[in-house]
Amino acid sequence: MSKLAKQSILTTLSAYMGVVIGYFNLLWLLPYVLEPEQIGLFKTIQDMALLMTPFAQMGIGNGITRFFPQVKAEKFSFFTFSLFLGFIGYTGLLLIFLLFQAPISAAFVEKSPEVNEYIQVALLITFLSVLNTLLEAFSRSFLKIAIPSLIRDVLLRLLMGLLVIGYFLDGYSFSLMIWGMVLVYLLTLMSMAFYMRKIGIFQLRFNWSGIPGTLKKAFFQYNIITMLGTAGALLIMKIDSLMVSSMIGLDANAVYTIGFSIAVVIEMPRRAISQVAMPIISEKFAANQLPEIDTLYKKIAIHQLLVCGLVFLLIWVNIDTLYHFVPNRDVYEAGKWVVLLIGLGKLSDVLFSVNGEIIVFSRFYVFNITATLLMAFAVILLNLLFIPLYGIEGAALASLLAMFFYNFIKFVYIKVKLGFNPFTLGVFKIAFAGGASWAASYFLLPSLDSVLVDLVLRSGLVLLVYLPLVYYLKAAPEAEDWLRLTIKKWVDRPAQ
Repeated sequence: MSKLAKQSILTTLSAYMGVVIGYFNLLWLLPYVLEPEQIGLFKTIQDMALLMTPFAQMGIGNGITRFFPQVKAEKFSFFTFSLFLGFIGYTGLLLIFLLFQAPISAAFVEKSPEVNEYIQVALLITFLSVLNTLLEAFSRSFLKIAIPSLIRDVLLRLLMGLLVIGYFLDGYSFSLMIWGMVLVYLLTLMSMAFYMRKIGIFQLRFNWSGIPGTLKKAFFQYNIITMLGTAGALLIMKIDSLMVSSMIGLDANAVYTIGFSIAVVIEMPRRAISQVAMPIISEKFAANQLPEIDTLYKKIAIHQLLVCGLVFLLIWVNIDTLYHFVPNRDVYEAGKWVVLLIGLGKLSDVLFSVNGEIIVFSRFYVFNITATLLMAFAVILLNLLFIPLYGIEGAALASLLAMFFYNFIKFVYIKVKLGFNPFTLGVFKIAFAGGASWAASYFLLPSLDSVLVDLVLRSGLVLLVYLPLVYYLKAAPEAEDWLRLTIKKWVDRPAQ
C-alpha cells in the first residue's frame, strides 16, 4: 500500500493542478474569449476525438497492463508490438469512419454544421491520443504514473489555455486555433516519449519472436474484448455532449460542457487511484491473491469516498458562487443542475470503487463488454428520451442513470462471481458525515452579499462538520494513521 499511496498522492496532486488550470480555462478564459457557439465547437471536436480513441486503440492499453507481468523479459519487444497493433487499429477506424462519413455528418448538419468542417482535426487528435494512451499504459506497468499524469492533466490543459490566449491576442484565426489542438496533442505525445526515453523505458525492438504465439493470440483477443468495454464506457460518458450539439446546438453544448466540467473534478482522486491500482490488481490476480484484492476493493472505496465526497460537497454548496465568476454567467448558469446530476453520477463511480478494474483483470473480463454495451445503448436511448423533454438537464439525467446502473450491475456481478464487496461500515459513516455537512451549510448559514465571504464561511462550515465527524466516527482509520505518521515525520525532521 505504501507504493500505491505514494503514487496516488502524486497523481492526485497533478490531477488537481490540472483542475486549477482546467477551471481557469473553461470557467473564465473560454467564456471570456469565445462565443458560446465557439466553445461548443471547441469541446465537440475534442469529445468526438476522445470517443473514437478506444475504438482505434482496440483495448491495447488495458492489455499492456494485464499481460506485462508475463513478458517482462521481452518487455520492449512487447511494447513495439503493442504500438504496431495501435497503428493497425487506427487504420481500421479511419476506414470505417470514411465508410460512414455521410450519416455521421448528417447528424450535425441541421443544428451544428460547423462540426463537419473540422472532422479531420478530430481524426488527427484521435491518432495522437491512441499513441499517448499506449505510452502511458506501458509507463503505468512500471508504476511510473506521476509524470504521465502531470503531462496529461497539467501540460495538456496549460497548452490548451495558451492556444486560446494566442487567439485572443489576434495571433491567428479561430479556424487555426481549432487546428492548433492537433499541435497541442502532438507536444504532449513528444513530452511523454521524451520522459520514457529519459528513464530508460522507451525502446523499440522489432524482433517479436521472443513473444510466444499463444500470448500474442491471447493478448489480441483480450484487447478486442476490452475494447468494446472501454469504448462503451467512454460512450456512456461522452455521447451526451455530442447529442446535445446535434439535437439542440453548439451554444447549448457550451452551457452543458461547463456544467459537466465543474462536476467532473469530483472524480479526479478516483482516476489517480485507479491508475495506480490497475497494475497491482493485475499482479494480484496473476498470483491468485483474491483476499488481498477484496481488501484493496474495500479500502479504495472508503478513501475515494472520503476525498471525492468532500470535493462534491464543496462544489455544490458553493455552486452559485462558482458561476458568479464565470464571464457572461447569465448564459452559463443555466447549467447549474447539470453540475448536481453529473456530480451524483460521478459519486456513484466513486461509491462502487474499482469494480470495472477488477472485472477487466479477472477471468470474467468478457462480462465487462455485456454490461458496458447494454448501458451504452441505454444511455443513447435515455438521451433521445430526455433531451427533447428537459434539454441539457435531460442529458445530465440520462448520464446519471446510466452511470448508476452501470456500476450497480458490475457490483452485483463481482459479488456473485468473486464474493467481493466494497461496502463497509466506514462507507456509510462517511456518507452520514457528508449529509450532515450539507445540512449544516444549507440550514445554518444564510446567503451572504459578499461572494468571497460566503465562499470562505460556507466551505469552512462544511470542513468543520465533515472532518471531525469522519474522525470521531472512525470512518477511515488507515487515512488517519497515514496523516498522523506524515505529520510526525514532518515535525521530527528539523531535529535530525
